[in-house]
This record gives sequence, C-alpha cells and structure tokens, in this order.
Amino acid sequence: MTAPSMETHNDFKNGVDARAAARQNNQTTPTSGVSPGYIQANMVVLPSRYAADFRTLCARNPVPCPLIAESASKGCFTALKSWIDGIKDEDIISEKCDLRRDIPRYMVYSDSKLVKSHCTEITSYWTDDHVAFLIGCSYSFETELAKADLSPRHVVLGRNVPMYRTSVRLCPAGVFTASTFVVSMRSYKKKDIDKVRKITRRFGVTHGEPIDWGWRAVERLGIRDLDMPEWGDMPLTMDGRAFGAAREYGDEGEDDEDEEVPMFWGCGVTPQEAVMRAGLEGVVMGHAPGHMLVLDLKDEDIVSG
Repeated sequence: MTAPSMETHNDFKNGVDARAAARQNNQTTPTSGVSPGYIQANMVVLPSRYAADFRTLCARNPVPCPLIAESASKGCFTALKSWIDGIKDEDIISEKCDLRRDIPRYMVYSDSKLVKSHCTEITSYWTDDHVAFLIGCSYSFETELAKADLSPRHVVLGRNVPMYRTSVRLCPAGVFTASTFVVSMRSYKKKDIDKVRKITRRFGVTHGEPIDWGWRAVERLGIRDLDMPEWGDMPLTMDGRAFGAAREYGDEGEDDEDEEVPMFWGCGVTPQEAVMRAGLEGVVMGHAPGHMLVLDLKDEDIVSG
C-alpha cells in the first residue's frame, strides 16, 4: 500500500490552522490526515461532580483512555492543564483556544440521552460547572505509518476509521462501572504486523501498539460484525468490497504473509461510551467520533524510544 501525500488532505499545516478551520466551519470531515505530525485528541466534557471519578477511570485504563489534559479550572474552555509528564500546560495548546468551537463536530447528551449529533459548536450547552478532558487519539501515529509506506486504508480511501464496541471490560472507577473497550481497526499484511507494532508502540500517549490482531481477534474481542462498526465507516478492500466479508472468521491462513488481517487499537471513544453507560445526570458533551481536536503538540514531543 503506497503512502499518500498527507499534505493533500487539507491546507492546515499545524494545530492553529486546524482549530481555526474548525471554528470557521471550514473543516467538516473526519480529521484523519489533518495537520500531519501534530497530536490529535478526543474530548469529553462532564459536570464537575464526575471529574474525580473520570480521572481515576483514565488512570486505571491508560490504553483506551490515555489522559492528555483537562480544563485549567472548572468552567474553563480556553486553557488546559497537562497530565503528561514533562509537557507544560502551554505546550498542549500554546495559543488561546475555544474548546466549544475548535472541534469540527460535537455530540451532546442530556441525562445520558443523545440530544444533538455532529453539531458545529457547543457554546450554548457549556456552563461554569463543566470540566473538559482530552484523551489521546490513534490518528496521531498515522503520519509515522505513512512515512513507513504503511498508510492506513481509511486515509488512502478518504474514509473514517472503523470503530467497534468490544466485550473487554474496563477497570471500574466510581460511577463508571459497566463499560468496555472501544477499538479502532486498521488492516495490514501479516508480514508488516511487527513493523506496525513497533511504530505505534512509541505513541503510548495516543493508545500505543494494537491490543490484538488477526481474524481470530474479532471473536476474542467480542466484535459483533467487522463490516458493521458501531462508529466510523465500514472497512473496505482497495477494490471497494466489504473487508470482513472477504474472509471467514477463524480460518487463519498460517503461511500467507501477504494476507491482510485486522489490527485493533484502543480507541478514545471508550471514555465517551463509559460516560453514556454510567447514566450520568446533566449535560455531557464530546467530540463526534472521527472529528478530533488538533493540538500544538508534535509527534516528537510525546513519542518514546
């Protein structure tokens, strides 16, 4: 799979450009490939009484819920407090931001029921009692994959990454007791699995390496149907066929190193799903799946090794 020139996806060279475009409603599609080399983040916004439990949830589940930052103070939407060792608050977003308008699309829930989907801003819902949390996003390692000629197929085809609800339980924390991992999927040839793992392992702040891979992983993770993701777009082969239908689960070909298999990463939709399953009262907000906040952090600021 040849890596596309990710610069062709947009003219947003950095986080400042991407956030300005979102604020002006000029960035309307999923942000995979936007501002290559800059870290992207999921967002969950909660009433302050749930904030301590949510921090604990992230601490106990660092793979699907890697906490990057939170509002600098209750009700604040223009400044952030860093949760990454060695990263200063101003390094996350160095120029003034507006978390209510700097993501292309948002979701709004009231008493755990969806009341608005894919809206362009959430200014009328934000109160002085809300606290925003930023969670790492696996889009952040796609630039490095592209450099290694391993660009994910959804980037090549201009689609949203497929995301799935699994049966893998999260470690509970306070009110968050009944949720499971959400995973994103990218397909790769068997011969490239170790290379993909090595590249993404360095991005621990944005989910790190995959948690499972191969056709049997679909069953191990409790994924209902690979061709019917709960979020994002259905995965396709390069000739436009449904990816999962091209292979019968459990029939792993041991010798074909060119066979493409699914690989699954922790996904930042996980904490939003946990919030919904917790039955929280009040207004909760978050990014629309696939539509992220682009930060001023760069890959080299957070990668390890």
